Amino acid sequence: LEHDASPKKDGASERVRERERERERERERERERERERERERERDRDRERERERERERGRERERVREGEREGEREGEREGERERERERERRRERERERARERERERERESKRESEREGEGERESEREREKEREREKE
Repeated sequence: LEHDASPKKDGASERVRERERERERERERERERERERERERERDRDRERERERERERGRERERVREGEREGEREGEREGERERERERERRRERERERARERERERERESKRESEREGEGERESEREREKEREREKE
């Protein structure tokens, strides 16, 4: 029974099978195109992730540079504060020297007054002795 199929029928079946194979090849090409689109999307995501990593590295480098600049500015501010403290110490030493010179002038003036007072008292004693001699 199997052998009595007509050639016409065999040709029709062959055309049906050929169309089915063509549809399968087209479906396979479409699956391949979809896989290629997916690979392209994955490459796009990879490129975007890389751009984001690069932007983050740039932001990190900027934070580091800003930290360095802030460190430099802080160092400059600290240096200025130290120079100001040194100027204040010099001014205080100068004020202390001025106070010491003033105290020394006062002591000298007091000694001078005492010498003058002693001289006055000596002169007064001399005059007193002179008057005593005159009385005698």
